[in-house]
Amino acid sequence: MRRNRNVKIVATLGPASSDYDTIRALHEAGADVFRLNMSHGTQADIAERHRIIRQVEEDLDSPIAILGDLQGPKLRVGVFAKGEEDLVAGAAFRLDLDEAEGDATRVCLPHPEIFAALEPGANLLVNDGKIRLRVTACGPEFADCEVIAGGTISNRKGVNVPDVVLPLAALSEKDLSDLEFICELGVDWLALSFVQRPEDVTEARELVRGRAAIMSKIEKPAGVKRFDEILAVSDGIMVARGDLGVELPVQNVPPIQKRLIRRCRAAAKPVIVATQMLESMIDSPMPTRAEVSDVATAIYEGSDAIMLSAESAAGHYPVEAVRTMDNVAIEVESDPTYREVIEASRRVNRQSVADGIVAAAREIAETADIKVICCYTESGTTALLTARERPRVPILALTSLLGTARRLALTWGVTCVMTGELTRFKMAVINAARAARAHGYATESDQIVVTAGVPFNIPGTTNILRVAPCQESLIYATDPG
Repeated sequence: MRRNRNVKIVATLGPASSDYDTIRALHEAGADVFRLNMSHGTQADIAERHRIIRQVEEDLDSPIAILGDLQGPKLRVGVFAKGEEDLVAGAAFRLDLDEAEGDATRVCLPHPEIFAALEPGANLLVNDGKIRLRVTACGPEFADCEVIAGGTISNRKGVNVPDVVLPLAALSEKDLSDLEFICELGVDWLALSFVQRPEDVTEARELVRGRAAIMSKIEKPAGVKRFDEILAVSDGIMVARGDLGVELPVQNVPPIQKRLIRRCRAAAKPVIVATQMLESMIDSPMPTRAEVSDVATAIYEGSDAIMLSAESAAGHYPVEAVRTMDNVAIEVESDPTYREVIEASRRVNRQSVADGIVAAAREIAETADIKVICCYTESGTTALLTARERPRVPILALTSLLGTARRLALTWGVTCVMTGELTRFKMAVINAARAARAHGYATESDQIVVTAGVPFNIPGTTNILRVAPCQESLIYATDPG
């Protein structure tokens, strides 16, 4: 399905978007990727949503990426005798391993790993940062704290520990079960939560065994500090601004977002900007102006995809939220300033033949009257490198592998078309011309750029480029071999 924009849209499925008609409407409105959130719903629920997505894909003949998002470790306090207590700034409050019900002076925190890592002066954030505690003394089974910012604390509220690297694996017991389940189900991307170090990603990769691409969620300060190492072992990145905005001062998040997007683009790895993009559309058919500006900023920065969470999963206007993102993207990308920003941020250290080929493809396409860049790709690498260039003309990726086509649905500017396996470059050019005409990218009087790797079907061999007419008789007449 051809879009009138380059940035992709990720829509989370949930109670408000679980039936065939809604999921199809979301895709037709602009959703390129569907996120299955393992934090909500049973495995049976997830399997049914997966089945429906694949049915929509088949009915519309449009490759759709499915992103399975693991929950990650959840750190929560215990329960209170009264259900909740009010903590006052300046008061003392203890967290410990005692499972007795809490009161205004203490509560259980059933995570000895936290106490093992804490030091005096560390901050603990409760209930999305609404309550801030500072550790004054600590041991293997307790942490005495001073209440810095008070508020109401209630049963099982989440706890964030921004100042230390926690000795916790990124994969909980639930995650291990969910990982195997969704990999066997057939998701295209696996989103890994709670990533603090590159070892978290390599551990998950061993378990995935090539069945899905791995997307690391950057939601902790430790992940930001070791970002380059994490990026090197990841297939993609999600800038998860929810927890990131809790554990860091909120003013730090926008520059971090911009830096991470640029590093992902330089590495030719897709990046999603996520969390609270159109939050008000959970209950309203119209977004706020600030939310529209936030979406636009992520697009101007060159992100591959922008994501809806509760807006499409549990909101009253899921289709409208996708359509709003689609409209914003179309408007932003038609702004001349958008091209200026995108091209000014093109900083690539080209080191391979493939890098040179895709750079030349963009230069030729933008210099001559070329309508589309057609790239043959088996692993997806050629399409990713082409997308890194952010060309002014569309990118048509041709592949014989459905899994590659689905994964590339997340990549900026790429439209995927299935094709058979090839053995000769001339047939690659002919198939590219046919696909360009069939999908409305070019007519017989136009020219296209075709890139491929010869010999075919060997990943990472992009080594040939041709400017070709879109008319088959001319292709045969000008074929050099």
